[in-house]
Amino acid sequence: MVVTSPGNLARVSVTDPATASAVIVSPTQVLIHGLTPGSITLLLWDEQNQTRSYEVQVQLDIQGLRQTVRQAFPNETITVEQSESTVILNGQVSSKVVVDQTVALAQSRTRNVVNLLTTPEENNMVLLQVRFAEVSKVAIQQLGMNIFSTGAANTPGAISTGQFGKSALGGQGSVSGTIGAHLSGTPSAFQLSDLLNIFVFRPDLNLGPAIHAVAQKNLLEVLAEPNVLALNGVEASFLAGGEFPFPVVQGGTNFSSVTIMFKEFGVRLKFTPNILADGRIRLKVAPEVSSLDFANGLRISGFDIPAITSRRAETQVILLDGQSFAIAGLMDNRVTQLNSKVPGLGDIPILGKLFQSRSQNKSNTELLVVVTPRVVKATPNATFPLPQFPVPFMGQAQPPAAGHAPAPPTPPAQKKK
Repeated sequence: MVVTSPGNLARVSVTDPATASAVIVSPTQVLIHGLTPGSITLLLWDEQNQTRSYEVQVQLDIQGLRQTVRQAFPNETITVEQSESTVILNGQVSSKVVVDQTVALAQSRTRNVVNLLTTPEENNMVLLQVRFAEVSKVAIQQLGMNIFSTGAANTPGAISTGQFGKSALGGQGSVSGTIGAHLSGTPSAFQLSDLLNIFVFRPDLNLGPAIHAVAQKNLLEVLAEPNVLALNGVEASFLAGGEFPFPVVQGGTNFSSVTIMFKEFGVRLKFTPNILADGRIRLKVAPEVSSLDFANGLRISGFDIPAITSRRAETQVILLDGQSFAIAGLMDNRVTQLNSKVPGLGDIPILGKLFQSRSQNKSNTELLVVVTPRVVKATPNATFPLPQFPVPFMGQAQPPAAGHAPAPPTPPAQKKK
């Protein structure tokens, strides 16, 4: 627009050049050009240094934006309003794609866009059915031998690697040194802390071995079946586990303090569903299984801090309603072997095997995650009956049925004098 001054102009200024610009085009006229929506103050100085001020409102071509949106989406119900420098989009459209394109058209006119457009899919929810299956296989092999004497050659003693228990002098339930050959001097007794698997004793020699030979195979299966309901486009999470205290040392100039933080562990699931226009579900899912590992922990300032063993995966997939996908191959294989021997005697060829012991532990853990999303539509103004609960436990009072008043309590029996 052009502003005309009663007298000749000397100079002109605007408070915000980014909103509008002012140029003197004649001694008495100023051209105002709006750049971005907003409010500014226009100041004019004449040749006598007298000032005049004008409040200028720069607005959008809201009619042009409405016509552009109407031409681009003739079958949609979209209203375009303006509040100062902000464009407000309102209405319900058919898909998320129409929402994104309408916002892009409005942002071509101004950066301030308030999107109030909704789609029918936004009223839907996604039920995620997850199955966590963790199979743990453990194989243990242990072999060792203790040789003890209760008085052979008038010499009590024992030879052991100490890995699976040892013999000790005295104690109740022990082997007496007076069995078989007599032990001169003070009678002695041997208490075996672990009789192990094979126990042989010669009373005539007062000599016997105890052999430890164990082979175990364990199978453990842990299954969690969480069902999580989330709105379309909203992240949801699930945790079945716990938190353990984690001390944090905070140092200062003359002192140091310990604060406690909590770390989460267990079975965790995070997912974000998005229902597409064709009914498919775009799913961002991140399952995680973690546990405490005290074997690889630390000890800080008197605190035993366990490590955390974690297995996690994160992916994005597109599925149909009710279609499942699985995440497998999250395996953890560990082998632990401990060897012990009697110094000197354990190094003898062939016979040295009698003075050696071995413990071997093999563990194989595999995690399988199966995820199934299902679209759940909200039903307004609908009432559903409550689920039927099982029979009360141990004679617990059962709640009254719907529409029936509770029965009056039975008065206590009167005692006769």
